[in-house]
Amino acid sequence: MNVELMPPLMFGGLVIFLLFGFPVAFSLAAVGLFFGFLSVELGYFAFGFLANLPLRVFGVLSNELLLAIPFFTLMGAILERCGLAEDLLEGTGQLFGKVPGGLAIAVVLVGAVLGAITGTVAASVIAMGMISLPIMLRYGYDQKIATGVIAASGTIAQLIPPSLVLIILGDQLGRSVGDMYAGAIGPSMLQVLLFLLFIGAVAIFAPHKVPPLPPEARQRHGWALYWKVLRGMLPSLVLMFLVLGTIFLGLATPTEAGAMGAMGAIFLAVINGRFTYALLREAMANTARITAMVVFLLLGATVFSLVFQGVDGGLWIEHLLSHLPGGQTGFLLFTNVFIFFLAFFLDFFEIAFIVVPLLAPVAAKLNIDLVWFGVLLCVNLQTSFMHPPFGFALFYLRSVAPPEVRTSQIYWGAIPWVCLQIILVGIVIFWPESVTYWLDSGTKVNPASVVIDVPTPGMGEDEPPPVIFK
Repeated sequence: MNVELMPPLMFGGLVIFLLFGFPVAFSLAAVGLFFGFLSVELGYFAFGFLANLPLRVFGVLSNELLLAIPFFTLMGAILERCGLAEDLLEGTGQLFGKVPGGLAIAVVLVGAVLGAITGTVAASVIAMGMISLPIMLRYGYDQKIATGVIAASGTIAQLIPPSLVLIILGDQLGRSVGDMYAGAIGPSMLQVLLFLLFIGAVAIFAPHKVPPLPPEARQRHGWALYWKVLRGMLPSLVLMFLVLGTIFLGLATPTEAGAMGAMGAIFLAVINGRFTYALLREAMANTARITAMVVFLLLGATVFSLVFQGVDGGLWIEHLLSHLPGGQTGFLLFTNVFIFFLAFFLDFFEIAFIVVPLLAPVAAKLNIDLVWFGVLLCVNLQTSFMHPPFGFALFYLRSVAPPEVRTSQIYWGAIPWVCLQIILVGIVIFWPESVTYWLDSGTKVNPASVVIDVPTPGMGEDEPPPVIFK
């Protein structure tokens, strides 16, 4: 059998395992080991090549960057239960409630704030679904609009720093998490703006679907209301600085910032009177489950990718994708369409560990900035949470929605927001500055202009060679 057939056979074998319903992590490892031993028997590489596997596994387990995942997950799990979302939604809902679509605007803004302090979609969707959905339905909101805006606003957490997706993509692409976070600032703001514009359009052309709060449900606007909003917002801003400000200022690594964020979440739970050992135990159990899932996925992907590279799978992918018509644009369009449909069946962890390492070398060969590429993929992966019928945000919302809200309404309500996310993908592709503008421009010295004179034999040993700038 020709070695060129091995990479597509590996993909085919993986698809068969997944269609039978086997867990992705173990499917990856099983396919990788099977084709690894088969390749040794067929003479494609020596058995000693598989000796790299323990080293790669050790590299995964000793990767300090991945420690940020349990810290941010624990922070989100605690904040979900500490009452911060209630304060934010109540105050912001009253602030905007007198205008059509005001409650939906409040949900989008609070979703962005919760995303910036939790980094997890589940925490945002569940918290806002439990608090705001009954209120929106009580005051006459259309079910599709109400459920759609809650699910979509929760997915902002996947794009806005400190997103777990950006941590994993940065690790897989070999780029710093700080650069990934900085690059995601522009698309995050554009995402919020697109959502607000859509709500504004609905309020103008179909105001009966997003009615304002009735007079009896409104509080008098005054300093009391503004202090209520401030009381809910100030702890969030402090926590955002602890998590994001210290990273952007270079004062802390993402792992250290995540640890401070987790302690800050515990402190907020204490001052809100919500902290209990049962809460902490539940949050830690949830964190352990998610972290274990990520580690096993990464280990399985490591086994698969080692064998895949051993049979020249990287060259096969590179040849397949680098000759697409349209150059960079053709590659980006194909990649994003492929990931969009792949996200119907796989979650973002699986896509990040299986597909992204195969795409990164091709993107680098086409001179595509990998930070921009990673942020673009993150924008696209947002849709994986909103795809009917498998979007996790829809599942989270279904679990807390009242019985009168039909599942079909949740699915139909998600479609306009998925379209808005696809529009953002197009914006980022054709406007790269939306990502690169926020990145550090780096050194102002052109390396090509540096000339180092080699010392002559008569030069003193302690005298350094001169460095001359042209």
